[in-house]
Amino acid sequence: MPSTAKEFIEAMPLAFQSEKARGVKAAYQFELTGEGGGKWVVEIAEGECRVREGTTASPDVTLTMSASDYLAIAKGELDPVRAFMSGKIKFKGNMSLLMKLPTLFKW
Repeated sequence: MPSTAKEFIEAMPLAFQSEKARGVKAAYQFELTGEGGGKWVVEIAEGECRVREGTTASPDVTLTMSASDYLAIAKGELDPVRAFMSGKIKFKGNMSLLMKLPTLFKW
């Protein structure tokens, strides 16, 4: 089990459920702040998930949060909806693709 935000993001292809991604083509930009933070792009297309460090020119969804909050969400210790509603997660882009994101991965 990954133990850092970076490890969780880089492990996303291993937790990816391709059967739930049928017809999904999206670029998710993760911008994690604070200790252990960084920027990553998660691309979903043709039933595959690819992760790379860095940014993309035109993401479909951009998520900004602290690395510690991302880690808590990934471990199931923080509810993503509550985190969003309380302002811990900032979001730009396609809301339907944002809502689809949690269903694409199984931890």
